[in-house]
Amino acid sequence: MAHEQRSGSGGTELGRFLRARRTQVTPAEVGLTVGPGLRRTPGLRREELATLAGVSIDYYTRLERGKETRPSPAVVDALARALHLEQDEHDHLRDLAARAARYAPELPATPSRTVRPGVQLLLERLRPNPAYVVSRTNDLLAHNPGGLQLFAGIESWPAKQRNIARYLFLHPAARELFDDREHHIRGCVARLRALAGTDPDAPDLAHLVGELLLKSPEFARLWERYEVKARAYGQKTFHHPQVGTLTLGFQSMQLEGTPGQRLNAYHADPGTPDYDAMVLLDMLTPGRPVRSRVEGTSIDTASETGSE
Repeated sequence: MAHEQRSGSGGTELGRFLRARRTQVTPAEVGLTVGPGLRRTPGLRREELATLAGVSIDYYTRLERGKETRPSPAVVDALARALHLEQDEHDHLRDLAARAARYAPELPATPSRTVRPGVQLLLERLRPNPAYVVSRTNDLLAHNPGGLQLFAGIESWPAKQRNIARYLFLHPAARELFDDREHHIRGCVARLRALAGTDPDAPDLAHLVGELLLKSPEFARLWERYEVKARAYGQKTFHHPQVGTLTLGFQSMQLEGTPGQRLNAYHADPGTPDYDAMVLLDMLTPGRPVRSRVEGTSIDTASETGSE
């Protein structure tokens, strides 16, 4: 990541995105007929995409190689249509094009990790619903009890090491926690990829991505796909080692007036087993067994939380 950002620029990042998306679209998906013979290029060829977008092959090649950094809005929209981008991806392409046109080499400062007192009060008032605040790079900045315990085992890490992306790829407990782990990790990487496109020189991002590229081949594989679509709401099923299986709805909310902080909250309908498990999650404390309302069994929670 560090090498990628030192050698890159806004135009280069725009080119990376176009190249990654081009290789993931087949000729058949865009209505092109493939002739006989072996195609060495995965996905679309440059000339095919240029034709579909209505630009010259030379212009598109310069755009993908970072030599052309000022595509017009009409060209950006034409490329998005040709690549069949979804709205999140289309918006990201526009952001990359805007950044390519105004790129400046100075390094940005690391965003503040401070969470406003009012937001911390909201976290407490949301109990027993698990809730937490993360930074733009998914550092876990603040949480209520359920928000911390939801990610089984993360409390054993020092507070400044707690990061949801780091947890998903490097913590052993994370592999068994989610019902559809592949879906979750793809969404996590997509959010980081979107940030890398608009702020690739950010030191907090460079440090995290550099670590994960080095330590997790799984992360490296997904990083190269250059997906930028992430979910802001929906449902997640957890196979929690202490409270069992629970399915919770979730909502991610951008906190206005902050450097990219988000509040994530989970919910379940009262009177359901999922709600009971959620309440139990909120009750977990170190060194004290908690009696499950769902199964009537005692659960030993002797680990240290290290709550912030």
